[in-house]
Amino acid sequence: MALMITDECINCDVCEPECPNQAIYLGEAIYEIDPAKCTECVGHFDEPQCVQICPVACIPVSPQHVESRETLFQKYERLQAGAAQGAAS
Repeated sequence: MALMITDECINCDVCEPECPNQAIYLGEAIYEIDPAKCTECVGHFDEPQCVQICPVACIPVSPQHVESRETLFQKYERLQAGAAQGAAS
């Protein structure tokens, strides 16, 4: 399951630097989460860091991107392998 940011977002800027996968970015109106990069912090932390730090609780699970913890961990591994290849280049 990837997370999403709802329109209750106040653009406080605290979630973006907390994301270990750089999945959070400033969209046209509010921050958004790239579901291809979001692992809900699986592989990095026990709980999603953006959810922990969000002052308005506007980061639920996206019903459009339902994934198991196993799938999230596989995505984490792919992202890490891609980052390692990018660093080696």
